Amino acid sequence: MDYLLIKHVHMTAAGLSIVFFLVRAFWSIQGSALLQNRLVKTLPHVIDTVLLLAGVTLAAMIGPEQPWILVKIIALLAYIGVGTIAIKRGKTRTARATAALVAVAIFAYIVGVAMTKSALSWWA
Repeated sequence: MDYLLIKHVHMTAAGLSIVFFLVRAFWSIQGSALLQNRLVKTLPHVIDTVLLLAGVTLAAMIGPEQPWILVKIIALLAYIGVGTIAIKRGKTRTARATAALVAVAIFAYIVGVAMTKSALSWWA
């Protein structure tokens, strides 16, 4: 497989993932019924599956012994957890909005780790 192709698939899926997250988080904060749309419920899972598969493929290509990959995985788990609060589990609008902001910050940290290949992310 071509590394650059997989990398571009991964980056495109990451971009689509955060855009769909932001839209769904906004709708969640607003209490919109649009969150119940079948496509809105399904498409993010498809995009995130492509993102994860491309990420695993890239990790296999460059070697899993890179410490920054483990950092990305741990941050991804945090992003998923906080994201569920932003979209589903947050009891109040304030809780959902706060969780959405934290999730975006975690996402930005993950992007920084990927770009710098350092756990220090943007501060490297």
